[in-house]
Amino acid sequence: MQDVLTKAPPEPADARHLLSPMMTTPEVADYLRVKERTIYEMVARQTIPYSRATGKLLFPRRLIDAWLEAQTELPASGIAPAPPIYAGSNDPLLEWALRQSGSGLAVLARGSVQGLEDLAAGRAVMAGFHLLDPDSGRWNLSAAQAHLPGTSHVLIHWARRTQGLITAPDNPLGITGLRDAVTRDLRFATRTEGAGSQRLLDVLLSREGLSPADITTADRPAETHADLAALIETDEADCGLGLQAAAGHLGFLPLVADESFDLAMTRRDYFEPPVQTLLAFARSDAFVRRAAHLGGYDLADLGRVLWNG
Repeated sequence: MQDVLTKAPPEPADARHLLSPMMTTPEVADYLRVKERTIYEMVARQTIPYSRATGKLLFPRRLIDAWLEAQTELPASGIAPAPPIYAGSNDPLLEWALRQSGSGLAVLARGSVQGLEDLAAGRAVMAGFHLLDPDSGRWNLSAAQAHLPGTSHVLIHWARRTQGLITAPDNPLGITGLRDAVTRDLRFATRTEGAGSQRLLDVLLSREGLSPADITTADRPAETHADLAALIETDEADCGLGLQAAAGHLGFLPLVADESFDLAMTRRDYFEPPVQTLLAFARSDAFVRRAAHLGGYDLADLGRVLWNG
C-alpha cells in the first residue's frame, strides 16, 4: 500500500491520449473515468467501438467521442426519429445483406443524390451512394459534405466495385469500349437522373471528349442495375453502364475497377442496432461467399470510417 501512496503521479499521459487518434485500454478507461475491467466487459459485449491490432486492443478516439455523443440523453425536442429505411443507390450485395442480416431496414433505392437528400431530411436512417468528384478524382466525400448539414454524420466505406459496359451474352456486337459503342450509334440503357452510375457515365463520356447528347438511349431509363441488365437481355438496348455484380450471364467490359460505394448516417444511428447488425453480418462467411458469387466487389476496407462530420 505504501508503494501505491508514494508513487509519483503519472506525467500528463492524460493529456497525451487526448491528442492521440488511438487510445489503449488504460487510456480509454481513464478518458471515460471507469475501471479497465469495465472496458474489457464492454469489448466482450461489443458495446464500445474498438479495433484489435496484433492482439492489442485500440480505441479510435473520434469513434469513442461519437459513441459518447450517441449515449447522451437529450431533452425531448418533438423531432421524430428517422424511419427505418435505407435510401440511396441500388447495390445488390448491400440489399441482400440488409435482408439477410435482420437489420430491420427497408430499402428505398432511388439513386445516390436522392438518398443523400432523404438522409439529410430525416426520411431515412442510412444512405448509400457512389458519386465521383471529377475535379479531385475522389469518391463521395465532396457529395457528403455538400448534402449533409451540421456536424452529426459519418461516412463508412462499404466496398469497392467494378463498373463497366454490360452487353448481350458473349458480346455479339463486338463492342470494344465506350467510344466504340457511341460512334457506332448503339442503343444505351441508361439510369435515372441522380443515379451514381448515370453521373459516372457522364464523367466517362467527358474523358472521351463526348457528351450525353452523343449517345442513343433506350426508350425508358432503368431504375436499378438489374433493370438495366434486363433491358439488354430483352433487346431493348445494346449496352449500358452497370455493375459487374448485375451482369450475370451477360457480357461485361470493365471500365472502372475502383469505384467506392459508401454509407452515410448520423453518428447516433451508427451505434444503433440496425447499422451495427448490418456491419456484424458483413464480417460473416456467408456474406463473403455472396460477394464472391456476385463478382466485382473488393471488401478489404469494409467498415472503415472515411469521414466524421
